[in-house]
Amino acid sequence: MIQILIVDNHPIVRTGLELFLNSKPDFKVVGKLSSGIEIFEFVRRHNVDVIISEIDLPELNGITALRAIKKENNSVNVLMFSHQPEEIYAISTLKAGASGYLNKTADLETIEAAIRKINHGEIYLSEKMDKHYRYEDTRKSRSRLFKKLSTREVEVLKLLSIGRKNKEIAQELDINEKTVSTYKARLFKKLNVTNIVDLIHQAKHHNLA
Repeated sequence: MIQILIVDNHPIVRTGLELFLNSKPDFKVVGKLSSGIEIFEFVRRHNVDVIISEIDLPELNGITALRAIKKENNSVNVLMFSHQPEEIYAISTLKAGASGYLNKTADLETIEAAIRKINHGEIYLSEKMDKHYRYEDTRKSRSRLFKKLSTREVEVLKLLSIGRKNKEIAQELDINEKTVSTYKARLFKKLNVTNIVDLIHQAKHHNLA
């Protein structure tokens, strides 16, 4: 049974969601709240798997409440369900600890799918925002790897990836072979690999070569 807490300052939204969600045999709405400040005490007293929350809430906004809730109870999955544009708020709410973002224009089947997905520990976003999120994540990953590697290490990596031998790399970069071996050892360690094949694979996977 997925136990759900609904947080929204509009009674019609709370009631509508409750009626729909309780019609599912494995969903149970365990509470309905109208403000962010009420969430903390409720979560301390009741078992909650998923919180569906608006961003715009009286007393304490949904994002501020989200950060505090995740610090206190990281196992609770939060689906932000808001009228605010996803282009502005979706990614920022994920960074604050949400498991998903859904605009209030979503249909009932989408709401159900989103709850099931985040309850399984996955991220839920609309198709458009999911592509943006994955691109950002890949770009950050690549950026982190670039920062870990020195300019010379990147040069050695690129030459290794096109099949150059240590002696050829040494000649091309005007360094000795022992130095090339040192750079290779550093690359193995930084990219967490143990052989040249995996090293090149990692480099290509992260567009470093």
